[in-house]
Amino acid sequence: MIIDEIKKANVEAIKSRDSVARAALSVLMNKYMLANIEKKAKGEVLSDEDLINIIQKFSKELTEEAENYKKISNIEEFNAIMTQKATIEKYLPIMMTAEEIKAVIIGLTDKSVPAVMKYFKQNYNGKCEMRLVSDVLKTI
Repeated sequence: MIIDEIKKANVEAIKSRDSVARAALSVLMNKYMLANIEKKAKGEVLSDEDLINIIQKFSKELTEEAENYKKISNIEEFNAIMTQKATIEKYLPIMMTAEEIKAVIIGLTDKSVPAVMKYFKQNYNGKCEMRLVSDVLKTI
């Protein structure tokens, strides 16, 4: 599982005294644990897809935070946050390109917006951005 790799990387960051990577990995592990508690309360199990969604959301949060530091010209913090973002994005799968999404959509029999979005949500969750799927679908 991805969380095992993240835990190993966190231990390595501690050993190498990499405070920037450790900060990002620790926050990510905390977010994972909170989501896991919520899932267990519902009688469900947290999957790698759920963890990928957590990483994507955290990455967006870091991007917003970095932009705020950039606005106030705090380049040192901006660079630290971008390093944290790069650290966690290593655990994301390679995202589908617009061409790959278009090829999948063309192969579908039902090309209505709800059907296509549902198909991608079920089969490619975490491997493509739903906004990009919507944009590609509008061009077909």
